[in-house]
Amino acid sequence: MTLRYRGSEGMLAWAFHRISGVGIFVFILLHVFDIWLASVNAALYDDVLQVYGSPLGRVGEALLGAALLYHALNGLRIIIMDFWPSMTRYHRQLWYANWILFLVIGLPILVQIMAPAFGFAPPFRVAS
Repeated sequence: MTLRYRGSEGMLAWAFHRISGVGIFVFILLHVFDIWLASVNAALYDDVLQVYGSPLGRVGEALLGAALLYHALNGLRIIIMDFWPSMTRYHRQLWYANWILFLVIGLPILVQIMAPAFGFAPPFRVAS
């Protein structure tokens, strides 16, 4: 059996959904490991937290956020088509709407995550 790329939005949505799901799963494994590490070796856990706070760690956090957001939005697109089968005729438009929402929601989050990596204060602050 060979894999065939058909080049349509549906195939891309399918592939990105799987890729983002695998990325989220890898994050969950790392998260469980670092939480375990906190109770076993606090010094090493502190070192891991420094990596998470580094520019490379922030890039990873941004990629995780993108994977979570895409996976959630595409899941909602799939739910819409499952509950209203007539909407499958608009799957391309729904996919493009998915990307518009992804950018509108994701870009401010990206700026918030990446600003400290470039020495800037995050633009959105939570009052304490």
